[in-house]
Amino acid sequence: MTLERKDLEDREDRVLAPYAMHGSNSRGRVHGEPEDTFRTAFQRDRDRIVHSTAFRRLEYKTQVFVNHEGDYYRTRLTHTLEVAQIARSLARVLNLNEDLAEAASLGHDVGHTPFGHSGEDALRQMMDGHGGFEHNRHGLRVVDHLERRYPDFAGLNLSYEVREAMAKHATQYDSPVSLEFEPGRFATLEAQVVDLADSIAYNSHDVDDGIKSGLVNPEEFASTEIWRRAQEVALKRYGPLNGDMQAAQGVRFVISLQVEDAIRATSEAVASAGVGSVEDVRAARAGLACFSAEMRQMLAQLQALLFKKLYRHYRVVRMSEKAMRFLKDLFKQYLANPDQLPDFYRDRADQEDPYQVICDYIAGMTDRYAQDEYKRLFSPFEKT
Repeated sequence: MTLERKDLEDREDRVLAPYAMHGSNSRGRVHGEPEDTFRTAFQRDRDRIVHSTAFRRLEYKTQVFVNHEGDYYRTRLTHTLEVAQIARSLARVLNLNEDLAEAASLGHDVGHTPFGHSGEDALRQMMDGHGGFEHNRHGLRVVDHLERRYPDFAGLNLSYEVREAMAKHATQYDSPVSLEFEPGRFATLEAQVVDLADSIAYNSHDVDDGIKSGLVNPEEFASTEIWRRAQEVALKRYGPLNGDMQAAQGVRFVISLQVEDAIRATSEAVASAGVGSVEDVRAARAGLACFSAEMRQMLAQLQALLFKKLYRHYRVVRMSEKAMRFLKDLFKQYLANPDQLPDFYRDRADQEDPYQVICDYIAGMTDRYAQDEYKRLFSPFEKT
């Protein structure tokens, strides 16, 4: 038996919660297109993101450690995949639309710069007075304008709901504002779940990478309640473990504890709010995808330790400061002489604001490409 799009939409209508976003109820796309025969709107969005240039570039964009530091550490791409896995798991248990959660997860970081938040800080400073820079807003610019894969329109022409999730993606590091997507109202519950999944992923993999790098001693995490609880679960299940295995199981159960708490807290928030439709979710007085107060307190403790021991470690800070310096130098050099830009961007700079064109170019770079470009522009012995 072959399932076509209408069959999949009918299944969603039968199975999903009434406050879940159903593909057949999407607000649609900016540019009208015939529906796909076999894929729902959100499955189609997922595939367009995966096949995009910006998504592939995430493989060589920094999460915490620059790519040349080692092959083990997370990149923006592996982080994105972890977010998608966690978001799908949450959506499945909460009876939400897994395809929307997955598509929004896969797209949530396509607007990130090289060198993580340091790159974003550099572009924000260089774009001061010229529209500014915020990676969620830039991600929307990527999927709406900068990707060039279809003859009928610029961008990927994603559905309203995936674009809204990207525009309203909010964590402790992100507070985006988008006038296009009903400011003051919440995104779908699937989009909110993606925000939770993002937090769960980086809270956990930064612990893992911190330990693997040797910058943080596993014993130092014993000062946090969530790590102690994770170790207790591992000890109860497996008994005493060696160092590497003990650390791996600690990270595993840090993830599990967060996921289980998110499911309970979100379920309680949904029941308490009495939502019965997507409109109710959007109009709710507070976000519904959440952690419990106890978990938020434990995560604040963990994040404080990560900030002190990992993010502010001198090796990480040195690379961050170096990255900011040479991205600013690249920006200034292109601005001084736009003829040094590749043809596509040079032609755009003749017609558009050169600040925005240069910002688009640098934001799309991978770490490695930005480093090579710096050498090409500033090293007298490097071939151009």
